[in-house]
Amino acid sequence: MELGDEATSALLELTSSPNADHRWWALRVLAQSPHAQAELLVPFLNDSAREVRQCAALGLALKPGENAVESLVRALSDEDSMVSSLAVNALVKIGNPAVPSLIEVVKLRSEGSASQSARIHALRALAEIRDHRAIPVMMKVMEEDSVLLQHWAKEGLDRLGLDMVYIKPL
Repeated sequence: MELGDEATSALLELTSSPNADHRWWALRVLAQSPHAQAELLVPFLNDSAREVRQCAALGLALKPGENAVESLVRALSDEDSMVSSLAVNALVKIGNPAVPSLIEVVKLRSEGSASQSARIHALRALAEIRDHRAIPVMMKVMEEDSVLLQHWAKEGLDRLGLDMVYIKPL
């Protein structure tokens, strides 16, 4: 890492390789480098290779930055479940700045523009972040039929110190 910017430039060149292994290794090293910024990793959340997308999401958990929130939120809908899970971890590390975007994902049920999986991942992130702004959406989710959504909503409310029994009135 003594080479700093020189090494970063060489690694960035390697990220455009047609070989997914080369891109993966370049991203992995960039994620560990104190000379590379988080925004270098963001475009790779859209890479054609799932392992490269996984590496980018993992790297963003190591280098959390607010500028990655929207891309990470989109990654909650990734076809690869590992990318989605790693995106949740990165969003949790970003913390409170990610909350408004995560709340929007949970709310998108009625419009059909967010997958159920993305909503579950977003709710998990909200539960782990523990921001009071998420309480209304967590309470609303308790009325839905999804056991997983209810689980993460209850977990989030419990972590916020609002542990109580939630029942659906008849």
